[in-house]
Amino acid sequence: MMRGRTMRVATIDIGTVSSRLLLATLEDGRIASSSKRTHITDLGEGVDATGRLLDEAISRVLAACAEFAQLINEFDPCATVLTLTSAARDASNGAVLLDGLRGLGFSPQVIPGEVEGRLTFLGVARDFEGERIAVADSGGGSTEIVVGSYVEGEALAVEALRSLDVGCRRITERFALAGPVDEARVEEAARWARGEFDGYWASLPVRPDRLVAVGGTVTTLVAMARRMAVYDSSQVHLSVLALDEVERAVERLRALGAEDIARLPGIQPKRAPVILGGALVVRELMRAGGYRDLTVSENSLMAGMAATVFETVEGVSPTIGWSPAISR
Repeated sequence: MMRGRTMRVATIDIGTVSSRLLLATLEDGRIASSSKRTHITDLGEGVDATGRLLDEAISRVLAACAEFAQLINEFDPCATVLTLTSAARDASNGAVLLDGLRGLGFSPQVIPGEVEGRLTFLGVARDFEGERIAVADSGGGSTEIVVGSYVEGEALAVEALRSLDVGCRRITERFALAGPVDEARVEEAARWARGEFDGYWASLPVRPDRLVAVGGTVTTLVAMARRMAVYDSSQVHLSVLALDEVERAVERLRALGAEDIARLPGIQPKRAPVILGGALVVRELMRAGGYRDLTVSENSLMAGMAATVFETVEGVSPTIGWSPAISR
């Protein structure tokens, strides 16, 4: 790969709860500058119960991506990649959404949980080079957990990767966690999530000392704990979130309805209906792993995707062992 190479790329991640755009300028595969746009599109609404995407949810995603397309045209990247994760994997009518995205000029890919986990791990682990870490991406429909390490120029060292069907939208709908919620129902949901996570941690011969978490739930929990009237990425990225802060958030959130939650400092109003479920997922992830705190990263699948696009365009074998479909 040529040194001193600068490249502009665009990546879109369509998740169960949010649709996100990253416009990044990379230098030698690392992000030198970037801008982000996020819309809460709730693609996974009802999918756990019906196995289908709602027409309204498809429309919300397509509207967000039409806006993204305009921003991408203005940015003029050399490559654009659009991926879809858990809700699109689970839905029987996902082809309707994919056709709509193609109509906007994208080449959409529904990626398996293993690829999702590797991309996220790559995006996160560059801040912890040479350190053995666990990275958890807690989304709306699933949670990917990866243990491994990253050293630049070497193959990604992944020891254990699993995608579990535990996420904030899924647990909210499965256990009717629209608040206020009594303690018994919260604990029923917690036992289910804990049972999913116990097996993963038990499979590891040695648990990493550091757990790093990404996703809208953990960044929102930090914003809540710090009472941020305006979200400040510099206070969130690489901050530490303690288990007792998550436990306090669960107790506070379960006593409130979505309208009251939406008025709390640090909460995006559209995330209010699923943040209790998300906090429960994070709490049980930490309890099952024996972690008293975790490190929050704002890097994620999209940062890993940007690096992978750079490698693909340069003709280099991608670090994660998977190549994206690129549109222009």
